[in-house]
Amino acid sequence: MRKVVPVGQLPGFIRSLKKKNLKIVLAGGCFDVLHLGHVIFLQKAKKKGDVLMVMLESDRKAGELKGENRPIHTQKGRTEILSALEAVDYVVPLPYMRNDAEYDRLVGKIMPDVIAATVGGNNIHHQRLSKLTGAKLKFVTKKIGNYSTSKILNSTVQ
Repeated sequence: MRKVVPVGQLPGFIRSLKKKNLKIVLAGGCFDVLHLGHVIFLQKAKKKGDVLMVMLESDRKAGELKGENRPIHTQKGRTEILSALEAVDYVVPLPYMRNDAEYDRLVGKIMPDVIAATVGGNNIHHQRLSKLTGAKLKFVTKKIGNYSTSKILNSTVQ
């Protein structure tokens, strides 16, 4: 089973999943320094359907979202790490996405059944994509404890 799906191969790949009547759950993010909060989120998202597909931000977008000196790991490395997780069925490494319209077009090609989100996050984009595609927006977990890549990177090891 190939776990990495290039954006250009999505239309045919999604058709093959839909023919099998598989319920597609879509999640997305940077997943720069993977931590327990990420793992729990992905495990819970997977339980909402048959297939968990993760859209993975480009290095440039991760830097814009997370700040200077980020990402720590390249998109290629983050793709390998996510692909190794049992809960993740497919990873879609994203090209640099400039605006909401580009995300809308891409998610429109996937037409997920469920969009997975975290309670308390900025979910305006998730809500828009849910309306656009008819997907159910599912809040699969709250933020888990104090897990945050930024907190991990700013802490000192003793």
